[in-house]
Amino acid sequence: MLNFTDFYNNKTQVSVQNSKLLELRIMILTPNLISFCCFLYIVAIMLNVFFTTPHVRDNARYILFAHMIINDLIYLVIAISLFLLGLFLVTVPVTVCYFVLIISSSSFKVTPFNLAVMSLERYVAICIPLRHAEFCTKQRTGNMIAIIWIMGLIPQIADFIILTSSVHMDYFSQSDYCSRSIFLNTESQNMLRSAMHAMTFSLVALVIVFTYVRIMLVAKKIDSAKGSASKASKTVMLHAIQLLLCLLAFTYPITETYLKGYMFPIINFSLFMCLPRFISPLIYGIRDDAFRTCITRYVFCRSVKINVDQFTH
Repeated sequence: MLNFTDFYNNKTQVSVQNSKLLELRIMILTPNLISFCCFLYIVAIMLNVFFTTPHVRDNARYILFAHMIINDLIYLVIAISLFLLGLFLVTVPVTVCYFVLIISSSSFKVTPFNLAVMSLERYVAICIPLRHAEFCTKQRTGNMIAIIWIMGLIPQIADFIILTSSVHMDYFSQSDYCSRSIFLNTESQNMLRSAMHAMTFSLVALVIVFTYVRIMLVAKKIDSAKGSASKASKTVMLHAIQLLLCLLAFTYPITETYLKGYMFPIINFSLFMCLPRFISPLIYGIRDDAFRTCITRYVFCRSVKINVDQFTH
């Protein structure tokens, strides 16, 4: 009877601890969900400006920006959904999980490529202004976005080939906790993943440095601190900051391994996975005169007139 009582008390104590832990996790997750809702609201405003303003829809710069925030939105929705599923120990079919992870991984790789193309667009606008209208058309911008997604999907196709050769196909008919780690079964996959990440971010960093230096040379040549060249150089520098924010995601597995604890995975996920995606497009959008005007109008309910000329520079 004493043993049964001790067992019951221990079980009750564990249950209470798990209940308190769950409440604490929900308390920490709540600010993230509120931030995500605010992010959705700002993104909705920006996309409304993009789709309802003809001068914006036909501008390569804003097409790439709209693609960036849509891509970040896709990544955040998937990442937060998978994190919640893991937090509450919900299993999903392995096939569905792998398909979702393919989209998430491709979206992660698309962001730096998109930043590189945005920097090249600014380079053309400042260094080759007479050919900007020829190079940066709406159709060519769409083609570049398609190429970006193909480049993001190629590593996933290679990973799928390696995975299917190392596991039995019956595995895809099972259910499991959805995590990238359950599909990393071989050293080849880890090597491929590391090599692609290193190559992607190195290539994008080189493009950003090249465009920044060339634009800065033009800015010094025309000697105009208030000119479009100076503003473009700041925009490219912002892309470099955005790239560094993307690189923070690589610290996630390292910090998760060496700083273990009940609550740290949630804090780690918030700081290194979500926060960069929250602030990256917002910094760019709020910095832009056109989007800042519309955000001010919607958030503070002010009647502000939009200057169409600001979309064309």
